[in-house]
Amino acid sequence: MAEADFKRRIEAVYQSESRAVLATLIRLLGDFDRAEEALHDAFRAALEKWPEQGLPENPRAWLVSAGRFRSIDQLRRTTRFDSFDPQAHDVAAENTPAADDDDPSVGDDRLRLIFTCCHPALAADAQIALTLREVCGLTTEQIAQAFLTPVPTLAQRIVRAKGKIRDARIPYEVPAPTELAERLESVLRVIYLVFNEGYTASSGAELMRLDLASEAIRLGRLLVEMLPQTEAIGLLALMLLHDSRRAARTSAAGELILLEEQDRSLWDRKQIEQGSALVERALSSRRFGPYSLQAAIAAVHCGAARAADTDWNEIVYLYDLLLRIEPTPVVELNRAVAVAMRDGPEAGLILVDELLARGDLAGYRLAYAARADLCRRLGRTAEARESYTRAHALTQSEPERQFLQRRLAELPRT
Repeated sequence: MAEADFKRRIEAVYQSESRAVLATLIRLLGDFDRAEEALHDAFRAALEKWPEQGLPENPRAWLVSAGRFRSIDQLRRTTRFDSFDPQAHDVAAENTPAADDDDPSVGDDRLRLIFTCCHPALAADAQIALTLREVCGLTTEQIAQAFLTPVPTLAQRIVRAKGKIRDARIPYEVPAPTELAERLESVLRVIYLVFNEGYTASSGAELMRLDLASEAIRLGRLLVEMLPQTEAIGLLALMLLHDSRRAARTSAAGELILLEEQDRSLWDRKQIEQGSALVERALSSRRFGPYSLQAAIAAVHCGAARAADTDWNEIVYLYDLLLRIEPTPVVELNRAVAVAMRDGPEAGLILVDELLARGDLAGYRLAYAARADLCRRLGRTAEARESYTRAHALTQSEPERQFLQRRLAELPRT
């Protein structure tokens, strides 16, 4: 096989396996920076060896082994140079666990890493930023976009979180069952943000990053198995129901298709059944929270055979409940859109304008996109054009930008 072909295959392995390899290396080496360096060393070794030896049967295991042993060698050299201790080789090896030194009760390094990154000693925003960076491989720029945070601020947040884990000797482990509940909220937020980045990428040429969405669902399933609490169940239901529509969300050319215009025969009925059953399970506990309510809203959408059959009364009611427990501007915006579908665009526009006047969503592209759509429906063309233009300027996803451009082009000239 040509060297260029091997490079492409190694790049594909990097995309699919690098975060899992990193999570295992962090467990084995006990340090974020050492593990990241070992990861890069492992892929450099792959670029050297695989064209000659062929792609290994288990690339992930090969990369973990290569990264681990290269890190051990580097540690031995450093220790010997610093201390001139003839026993440094043995000490370095003893301080680095063997590759099969695992916790049989969990067996998933990425989930273990999420709990480490979500340790209560870290600030909530740092927990999520660090996990998205280290577990999921999002760039600092992507995370900053998701948080509406300046890139330098976000980068410093990640650096400080790593330092805190190192200095406080935070263990790389899933906490005991008695400690799981207090850590659950941050873990759920992380998994949901990972899913959202996969379901609607914040930037780039593709609307979706299916690897991230699938990984979030996998982690959600693992979490429900470990800790079947109501909101973990609700989050899994929410992700399954949203993901069930993936095949209908874009055209063959990759163009964005709105929910009301999607071909519902393409929706994954098996996932809808699974998600709907989980919604019923979550709501039956009567201790449900925001994820369960959002999942219930998604279930109403998925239960409508046609867009015209959507029960907007039920959706507005569910948003009213959601606002009581999560009174955020984004929830208010989503409720305003639902009110517009129930009561007409004028009613929705009043609510959206109130939100924008408060300044809570000044940099949020979807607020301006919603306003533009409502103005378009009302025939307020100049205002629609202004809001579409503002939404376009705030959008980094190429499919979303193209959709907004099409909407702008469709507006009548005045």
